[in-house]
Amino acid sequence: MVIKRSGVTEPFSREKVISGVRKACQGRPVTEDALAVLGQRVEECLRASGSAELSTHDVGLAILGPLKDLDVVAYLRFASVYQAYDGLADFEAAIAELRGAERLPTAQDEGAATAPRGGPAAPVPAAAP
Repeated sequence: MVIKRSGVTEPFSREKVISGVRKACQGRPVTEDALAVLGQRVEECLRASGSAELSTHDVGLAILGPLKDLDVVAYLRFASVYQAYDGLADFEAAIAELRGAERLPTAQDEGAATAPRGGPAAPVPAAAP
């Protein structure tokens, strides 16, 4: 059973988990099969806890790990709502944490590997004698 913030209890619903995560995954390359696997992982994690009753907070925590593995953009979307990000500093901290864990490329890294948009860089003029 899941205890909601209002105090009401309801049975755990894998479909509710998938539905919530699907919103965070909108426009991302995430398949329905991947969402189903995530829902199963979350349910297995919660069952393994051995608790007969879990809070919605516990369910959210159980979603974050598998979602981070699935798609970091969807993870940030979900985490920003679930963890009530207040501003850019919260996003920056989450991104820094993700970069530290996975060493995600920065915009500078990506720019160093490719020419700027609009074509190759202009040649540097020779110094005057």
